[in-house]
Amino acid sequence: MTTLFISDLHLDPTRPDITRAFLEFLRNEASTADNLYILGDLFESWIGDDDDSALSQLVIRALRELNESKTATYIQHGNRDFLLGKTFFERSECKPISDPVMIDLYGKSVLLLHGDSLCTGDTDYINFRSMVRGQNWQNEFLQQPLEQRRDIAQKIRNASKDANSNKPQDIMDVSPDEVRHIFHQYKIDLMIHGHTHRPFIHRYSDSETTKTRVVLGDWDAYAWVLRYLPDHSYNLDKYAIIKTQ
Repeated sequence: MTTLFISDLHLDPTRPDITRAFLEFLRNEASTADNLYILGDLFESWIGDDDDSALSQLVIRALRELNESKTATYIQHGNRDFLLGKTFFERSECKPISDPVMIDLYGKSVLLLHGDSLCTGDTDYINFRSMVRGQNWQNEFLQQPLEQRRDIAQKIRNASKDANSNKPQDIMDVSPDEVRHIFHQYKIDLMIHGHTHRPFIHRYSDSETTKTRVVLGDWDAYAWVLRYLPDHSYNLDKYAIIKTQ
């Protein structure tokens, strides 16, 4: 048995290969796992639980089938799909988890984050994050007609791409000071997150212990999966996603 961690699939109708790879992953490996944790940005955007797109309905059905197969599935909000709400979780039978959240992983305390809160050097993004995570902004957005929300979401994505193209790469990565602060605040030696699209296992040694930060990769050319076993061994693996013409 095992616990699986993934993030940053950015499912979108324009990327059917990623959706197909995700559905195959759910049917095969995930269906035999103890738990599956999706640490944010499952969708490229989520404009509300009333989204009636074919993709959203397909993914909800697949997640419900996975939960019915006895794999407990947990989803954390990301910076793209922070509007996943009560109806989505009820229909998919997934369990929402906060960001950050401490879990008991086979007897070990582990901290899970999406990862964007660690990027404190990108002050423009941190300010934007604070605004859109506010209840007032979300209420106003969700009151707009569905098509208008789709247009707004597309404009936000375009603006984000333009802004990121002009930012230094290190600003969009995690802040080392914030990482140290989080390790100290939560008194843990393992954290797992996504968001940065820079998959790697970072290890930090001090006078007392070695701390580990596992960064999950985004699903694009490869699918990235962290496999964690009850004996506390783990691997961050990737496999190629076959592209269709």
